[in-house]
Amino acid sequence: MNGSHDPSHFERIYQSNPDPWGYQTSAYEAAKYQHVLGVLGERRFSSGLEVGCSIGVLTRMLAARCDALLGVDVVDQALEAAAARCADQLWVRFEKMQVPASWPGGSFDLIVLAEMLYFLVPEDIERVAARVVSSGMVGTRVLLVNWLGKADDPCSGDEAAERFIQAASDHFTLTHQERRPGYRLDLLVARD
Repeated sequence: MNGSHDPSHFERIYQSNPDPWGYQTSAYEAAKYQHVLGVLGERRFSSGLEVGCSIGVLTRMLAARCDALLGVDVVDQALEAAAARCADQLWVRFEKMQVPASWPGGSFDLIVLAEMLYFLVPEDIERVAARVVSSGMVGTRVLLVNWLGKADDPCSGDEAAERFIQAASDHFTLTHQERRPGYRLDLLVARD
């Protein structure tokens, strides 16, 4: 693999299955979402960002804890499904964006990078970390979720997480790290 997966890779996946990872039906995904929400605790966030929001299943859950939430993805079909799923949550919006080449403006106190970093080459993961640093604020929570299985992706889940954590280490402290069957979860908090 020479580069990060491009949008056409994901477009092909969604053309063959509108819910390619079983976000709506998988017991594994449902348990993972509850784990994610549990790690975030009861805190309310003023401005959240979910990179790689897909069809918006986790987005809808995160929205209950955010005053404003932006979900970004590279596939129109996924974004349309996400917008429909969150249509009654008027504080949630979606944008088509290829990260890290593009990044939303503004600051965020919650940034979720779930199941997307390993689709990037190490250099792009470092660029994502730089983007996160530039849009964080004191106390920003960054939640990483990375699948630990084997696939034809540019990085393993462990490599992706470790690369991001190292690249962000001058500005973020790793406060929680946990492995569950199939995935790892890392929570970082921005320092003063």
